[in-house]
Amino acid sequence: MDHQNQSTQSGIVIIGSGLAGYTVIRELRKLDKTVPITLISRESGYFYSKPMLSTALASNKTTEQLVSTNAEGMAAQLEVTILGDADVSAIDTASQTIETSKGSIAYGKLVLGLGADQIRLPLQGNAANEVITVNDLEEYAQFRQAIAGKKRIVILGAGLIGCEFANDLVLGSYEVDVIDLAPQSLGRLLPEAAALALQSKLSEAGVRWHFATTVQSVDRNGDCLSITLANGSVINSDVFLSAVGLRPRLDLAKAAGIATGNGITINRQLETSAKNVYAIGDCAEVDGLVLPYVMPIMQAARALAPNLLGQEITLSYPAMPVMVKTPALPTIVSPPAKGAVGEWKIHTLEDGLEARFESSDGKLLGFALLGSATAQRGALTKELPPILQ
Repeated sequence: MDHQNQSTQSGIVIIGSGLAGYTVIRELRKLDKTVPITLISRESGYFYSKPMLSTALASNKTTEQLVSTNAEGMAAQLEVTILGDADVSAIDTASQTIETSKGSIAYGKLVLGLGADQIRLPLQGNAANEVITVNDLEEYAQFRQAIAGKKRIVILGAGLIGCEFANDLVLGSYEVDVIDLAPQSLGRLLPEAAALALQSKLSEAGVRWHFATTVQSVDRNGDCLSITLANGSVINSDVFLSAVGLRPRLDLAKAAGIATGNGITINRQLETSAKNVYAIGDCAEVDGLVLPYVMPIMQAARALAPNLLGQEITLSYPAMPVMVKTPALPTIVSPPAKGAVGEWKIHTLEDGLEARFESSDGKLLGFALLGSATAQRGALTKELPPILQ
């Protein structure tokens, strides 16, 4: 314990080996080859592309194949100390130490890359505990095992992850039913016309939709799951996958007295309310924004690294369109900011759809591009206002 305290006293400690944690380390190493860095992970410390979890089935990727570099490789490549299979139980911001299942560790600067958990809705029925979520490699392995030799899968949630899984599973020849309380897919991202176009293509691929309703109960009858919907319908399935959204992991920060809102509250230098403690990625909230996507993490890491090394860099977010990985109809969306005033203008193309959200004076505030219209991504992105200036 004393040895770890001494070795990291003036160094940087990062909790979390996801994209956020490793991207910060890569940015740090571009600026400083020698600053001591310790990465703490409840996993072994391997690196993999989490966005591939919802598209890996059709490409027949096993859990092992999704890991691009093991922990030893990452430690050697980035010259960091990796403390794997370690749970963090507490942060003492006064003494600048954290308690882990492998002992106490001191930090000079601490980065929280804690990620987010899949939201689990409370469900009734004798098989409610059989609902599966996929949020990491371990859960992906369990999902692969659960669907092996099965044909019917129900997905709760028609958002980005739910639609990607639906497309991936029908490509793998599974029968897929998707349930959502909203009246359309991607309700927070797409205007109705764009959602209908995407739904139509996914329907042609085999997806069955159940909108404006939710799940009342999940019961096991022999080898079959009976899923009763609030509208009275019953769907028989082999596997039930929940993909209703993410909730930032806040418990550790809250217990340490660090300010939280929808995420761990950070300023534009990515520092939390506790001195020398920073947060990044799915768990962090800046100016009211929690953006659980790849591009915001990359942008934030580029700002955080110099701040950790004593510079003062202000985080900014340019427009960052999100790609929805649905090969049935490729979709790219940059939704207008919350509260933006304007209206959607729809242009249907031969093999796609262009939806522009424009202000009254014609300024582009957001867009959704589907099919052939995705070729306009670069040009339209240049017209968009920054998300965080």
